[in-house]
Amino acid sequence: MIELDKIPTEAPDGITKEIAKKKTDKYARKIASKQHLLYAEGKKSLLIVFQGMDASGKDGATRKVFKYCSPSGVNAYPFKKPTDEEFAHDFLWRVHKLAPAKGQINIFNRSHYEDILIQRVHKWIDEDKVNKRIEAINAWEQLLMDDNNTTILKFYMHISPERQKEKLQERIDDPTKNWKHNPGDWEERKLWDEYMRCYEDAINRCNVAPWIIAPVDRRWYRDYFIAQHIYDALDKMQFELPVISNP
Repeated sequence: MIELDKIPTEAPDGITKEIAKKKTDKYARKIASKQHLLYAEGKKSLLIVFQGMDASGKDGATRKVFKYCSPSGVNAYPFKKPTDEEFAHDFLWRVHKLAPAKGQINIFNRSHYEDILIQRVHKWIDEDKVNKRIEAINAWEQLLMDDNNTTILKFYMHISPERQKEKLQERIDDPTKNWKHNPGDWEERKLWDEYMRCYEDAINRCNVAPWIIAPVDRRWYRDYFIAQHIYDALDKMQFELPVISNP
């Protein structure tokens, strides 16, 4: 049973910013090498989910971890409010069509979990629908793993409310970050406790692919932590480059 309030959001003792940044860069280069093999082999795929509160660093982690990868093999998709067309379909329609093909790494910045988080927090769906959607999510993730040889890494970007407030305020105070400012983020922040309840429930019940709780109060540790986990997952895949057989 994962209890978020018992898991640190800060970097642990024993690792410095300088060391973490160097290791992150090394991991990013290794990830690029593994991504090349994944693409060339064309038999497996990787889905990465970054899920977290506003200002938890989903975009930043994507930029830092995959900066050396070939754009032909890595795709990032941000999930915002569904369009009218998406609303007209089942809630998994918009994500299923963006699941990674063999040889690809696809990154979800927010994801199908929005449909049991924001919709649940705001009471746009009832608990019966929440339970049915959780069953559907587990079945869908199992399908990807079994039917398409997809590895799924789900990162909960674990930020403290204090650090989130600092990052949201930066978007107001720093002119270069004004474009990120959204007044609605401050309104959602007022529902922090309810979001934590719903996140914790989703993390514990949607565990066909287990969640990884990433401490993100310090960006430099966030990048190192996530890069290490992604490299370890790719390293376990054991790729084989295709070869031309002799006639």
